[in-house]
Amino acid sequence: MLIPKQIKKMKAFVGRQAERKRLAALGESKESSILIVYGRRRIGKTELLEQVYADRNILKFEGIQGRSQKAQRDYVLWQLSEYVQNSLIAKIKVVSWLEVFKLIYDNLPEGDRWTLYFEEFQWLADYKDDFISELKFAWDNYFRYRERCLIVLCGSSPSFIVNQEILSKSLYNRSQHELHLREFSLAETQQFLSSKSCREVMDAYLTVGGIPEYLKWCKTSSSVFSSICHNSFSPDSFFSMEFERIFVSSLSENKHYKKIIEFLGNVRFASREDILRHLKLTSSGYITEVLTDIELCGFIEKYTPYHLSQESVLSRYCISDSYLQFYYKFIKPEMVEIRQGAYRETPTLAIKMDSYQKWLGYAFERFCRRRHQLIAKILGFHGIHYRAGAFFNKNTQKKDPGFQWDLVFDRDDQVLTLCEMKYSQSKIGIGIIEEFERKLELSSFQKRKTIQKVLVTTEGANDALLARHYFDRVITLEELFAVDA
Repeated sequence: MLIPKQIKKMKAFVGRQAERKRLAALGESKESSILIVYGRRRIGKTELLEQVYADRNILKFEGIQGRSQKAQRDYVLWQLSEYVQNSLIAKIKVVSWLEVFKLIYDNLPEGDRWTLYFEEFQWLADYKDDFISELKFAWDNYFRYRERCLIVLCGSSPSFIVNQEILSKSLYNRSQHELHLREFSLAETQQFLSSKSCREVMDAYLTVGGIPEYLKWCKTSSSVFSSICHNSFSPDSFFSMEFERIFVSSLSENKHYKKIIEFLGNVRFASREDILRHLKLTSSGYITEVLTDIELCGFIEKYTPYHLSQESVLSRYCISDSYLQFYYKFIKPEMVEIRQGAYRETPTLAIKMDSYQKWLGYAFERFCRRRHQLIAKILGFHGIHYRAGAFFNKNTQKKDPGFQWDLVFDRDDQVLTLCEMKYSQSKIGIGIIEEFERKLELSSFQKRKTIQKVLVTTEGANDALLARHYFDRVITLEELFAVDA
């Protein structure tokens, strides 16, 4: 008798409406399918899959980090023996994944809806292609003939999954479906942190990102700030320990991955040449491959001036993961004190508030650049083609190395929308006009286009600034949340 995994359904499962609808439709299909789900560690892949497919018969097989393929196969057979309640299965000697898949297939009863769920399958595969190539054969010859059979391959190593399984087309045209699970939207984060104000929700989002597991730790105290500090600066606290766990699940053993992230964690941005010099490497082809891998994991991003191609020599790399940004700025410099318990009683003293607020300002700029669709929608031109991104060039770098526009919209309706972002504690005053004008003077924008000036801020503009009618539009935090709903 085969006893599937028992899933306890959650009464309140927040967000993921589009993903749940898509997965549910796939689960109801009579056709057999393969589903590949991938995303960053802690993003909520397991919770989503188990909740959506709780009513199906699930056989879940988990990989073990750092073990050989032989050890992985033995462990899968042990798990199968537990489901089948036959200890002899665990003692069967196999030398290939194909034998494992055939044993699983032979033990599946006819007629029911079965889900074969392989968790952390980059570990099961030991970062090699044997697992997938032999699954391909098993699928073609066995599983695809079993009605309502769903094979789920789930992993926390996006670069391995995309490069080895998706781009390689190993399972192409074999009823394959893909889901790249990303972080919560602002609206989902607000729903998750339902008792918090918009400002606190945004503080949490900028600090640890829309990562469900991380957001849980942002509501353990009366305020988001207090929660973050208690879970970052106490001995063995969650956020102080999470850094090392990220690399175990998301990246294979490559010493350059961690070195690159650590380098970028200590600078606001760097060019590919800067990274090569830091690593003392000369192969630009190799470093491009490594950077692409880390970018696929969602830890770093490459950005160029909005009007140039991604291959521009002005391209920059920076940390894109909110938690990693926070870790390098505030946790890592205090690790000795954290381990010694210096902040055990008063963890909120580990961060100077003015330093944290300034850092949140940079994080808000990055947020607006990545979520430019929200701002375009608020401004009413989301139906018009545009290019969006940062602006800087060789001329501006010579005049002022720290200068850049963090968000520019170059619109096909002959308008150039320039956005200034301020994550402030109070309303913005007229002092911003001089700053905006200085940046305009340094820039070399096309004269033939109309300039639209936009201020994106938390609390809005004060009466003095509004009276000057300098900005064409002021966008507040509440509007960002309302549009993302």
